[in-house]
Amino acid sequence: MFTGIVEEVGAVDRLDTLAAGARIRIACRRVLEDITPGASISVSGVCLTAVSFDAASFSADVSPETLRRSALGALRTGAAVNLERALLPTARLGGHLVQGHIDGTGALVALDRLGDGNWWLKVRVPPEVERYVVEKGSIAIDGISLTVAELEADVLACAVIPLTYQETSLRARRPGDKLNLECDILAKYVEKLLGARPKSQLSLDRLRELGY
Repeated sequence: MFTGIVEEVGAVDRLDTLAAGARIRIACRRVLEDITPGASISVSGVCLTAVSFDAASFSADVSPETLRRSALGALRTGAAVNLERALLPTARLGGHLVQGHIDGTGALVALDRLGDGNWWLKVRVPPEVERYVVEKGSIAIDGISLTVAELEADVLACAVIPLTYQETSLRARRPGDKLNLECDILAKYVEKLLGARPKSQLSLDRLRELGY
C-alpha cells in the first residue's frame, strides 16, 4: 500500500523484454536505504517487487499483465520514474490510499504553466477509468496522488503545485506521453455493491395501484 507521495525520481537503467514479461532495473538512492529482498516499491504508480539490488539500483520482474495494463513497457533507458516505498503503519497518510494496481493508461494532453511555479495538468482517460473519476476526488497519475479539479468528457485536469512539479517525473513528460492511472478503490467497491442490489419492482403503474 502507498500514499501517492513521491519520495524520489529514479531512472530506468535497463529494461529487458523476456519471452513472458520483462525485467527492469532502476537507478536510485533513497528508496534503497532500508530495502530488503521482496520489498514493494511503487514505480510510477506500479507496485513492483524488488528481486535484487545493489548500492545504486534495484531490479524487479514485470508480469505480462502489468506490461499490458501500464506504460512501463514503453519506458526507455534513462526515463525518469517516480518512486515510493510501501507505507509503514506508523507513517502519516499524506495523499490517499494507493495500491499500485494500474487501472489503465491515459495520454497527457497538456501541462500548462499557471505562474508562480504552478501548473495545470490535463489527461485524457479511457472509459474504464473515467467512470470512477469525479471532481474533487483522488486519482494516482504515474504514482502521484492528485485531486481532480475539473472533468470535461474524457479529459481530467489537476492543479500541480511547484513542489510536485519539481520533485516528480511530471517535468519530463510531454503531450502524448502515456501515464499510469489508478482510480480510488472505494469507487469500484461502491459500484459493485450497488450493482449487486436487487432491482426495484416499483413502476408508475404499481405506485398508482398503491395509491400514490
